[in-house]
Amino acid sequence: MEAILKLTNVSKSFGRKKIIDDISFEVYAGEVFGFLGPNGAGKTTTIKMITGFLSVDEGSIEINGYSLKKDYEKAMSFIGGIVENPEMYKDLSGLTNLKMYARLHDGVTPERIQEVVNIVGMQNRIKEKMKKYSLGMKQRCGLAQAILHRPKLLILDEPTNGLDPSGIKELRDILKKLAHEENVAVLVSSHLLSEMELMCDRVAIINKGKILGVKPVKELLNDVAGTVTHRFIVKPVEKAVELLTPDYGDLITEKTDEHIDIAVEVDKVSEITTFLATNGISIFGVNKLEPSLEDAFISITGGGNSIA
Repeated sequence: MEAILKLTNVSKSFGRKKIIDDISFEVYAGEVFGFLGPNGAGKTTTIKMITGFLSVDEGSIEINGYSLKKDYEKAMSFIGGIVENPEMYKDLSGLTNLKMYARLHDGVTPERIQEVVNIVGMQNRIKEKMKKYSLGMKQRCGLAQAILHRPKLLILDEPTNGLDPSGIKELRDILKKLAHEENVAVLVSSHLLSEMELMCDRVAIINKGKILGVKPVKELLNDVAGTVTHRFIVKPVEKAVELLTPDYGDLITEKTDEHIDIAVEVDKVSEITTFLATNGISIFGVNKLEPSLEDAFISITGGGNSIA
C-alpha cells in the first residue's frame, strides 16, 4: 500500500513539557485512518504539525514522499482539510465561496467544482448564502472546499462536532467513499468512538503524547473479545451483586434494577450462572455484549496497555 502520510520519531515540546513523544505512524491511500486519544493526549498538536501550523522539534513528517521540513510547499500541496470549523464568507453563497477558493489552486475547473458539490450532496442548496446554512451544511461546504484540488491526504479534526445523527452518518458515508472509491488517504481525529468504529479502517491510539499502537479496527476488537462484557438478567439484583462482589466486584461495569454487566472471560459465564442459581438468584437470561472500540480504548488507555 502507498503511504501518503509518514511520521517518523516525531516529538514536540512546549517549554519543558514534552507534548508529543517520539511518535511514528503511516496513513495509506484508500483508507480512513482514525486518530484517537483522551483530551490532552496530543491529537490536535500532531495534526497542527502535519498541517504546518506548528513546527516539529524532532523527527520528520513526509506527505506523498515530500518532507514537510525540506519541501514545505510541495508537501502541503497534497493536503486538504478542516482543522477547526470551516470559515467562509457568510454573505456569499456556498458556490461563490468555492469559486473564490478554487483560484488558489491550479487546474480547478467549473466541472470540478460541480463534481465536489455533488460528492458532498449540496446540489440543491449551494447557491444560497452561507449564513442560511446549518452547521451540517457548513461542514459539507468545508469538505467540498478541502477536496477541490484533489488532495492525496484529507485531514479532519473532530469533523462531527455539532452534527446531528443524520449529519454524522452522511459525513461518514462521504469520507468512506472518498477513501475507498477516490483512493484518498483520510485522517480523522474524533472522540466519538462508536462513530469511528463504523468509519475507520485502521486506528492509532495516542495517550500522554505516546502512540500506544496502530491496528485495523477489526483486529483491535478481536483483541478485547476474550474478556468481554456479559449481561446477566437476574432477580433480585442487589442480592446478586452482594454475592458476586467478593470475587467479581472489580469486573462489574454496570448494574440496574434488572441486570448486571460483568467483564469476564467466556469460560467464567457458566461458573457465575451456576453460582447465582445455587444461591437463590433467578436468572432470566445471559447476553454477550459485543466488544466495541470504546471497550478497547478504555482497556488500552486506562490500563496502560499497548496495541503495537
